[in-house]
Amino acid sequence: MTAVPATTPASLDHAEHPDRARLQAASETFRMLSDPTRLHLLWLLSHGPADVTELTTATNASRTAVSQHLAKLRFIGMVDTQKNGRNVIYRLADGHLTRLVREGLNYADHTITGEPAHQ
Repeated sequence: MTAVPATTPASLDHAEHPDRARLQAASETFRMLSDPTRLHLLWLLSHGPADVTELTTATNASRTAVSQHLAKLRFIGMVDTQKNGRNVIYRLADGHLTRLVREGLNYADHTITGEPAHQ
């Protein structure tokens, strides 16, 4: 096992073998990604902030469903909000989520299209 230099930021210092807490947190993240509407919302937010009206239109889901999904994502810290007048603007809370969502959908694209996997 290679030692991590002392100057490595804590956010990049990942244990070679994840402990139970990290496995649990990652599982919760993947559980939240397992719903197609939530995944669609996160994909949309990976391209920039949006309000509920924009997200409802883009997902073709009901406003109630979108609001409930966003509340769950906000509760566990995957999305942040900011008030803009009467509107609440949603955005992804972390760049890791942007990459995770996009990579998941890139993988799905390969699965659907039959494009060869990357090494």
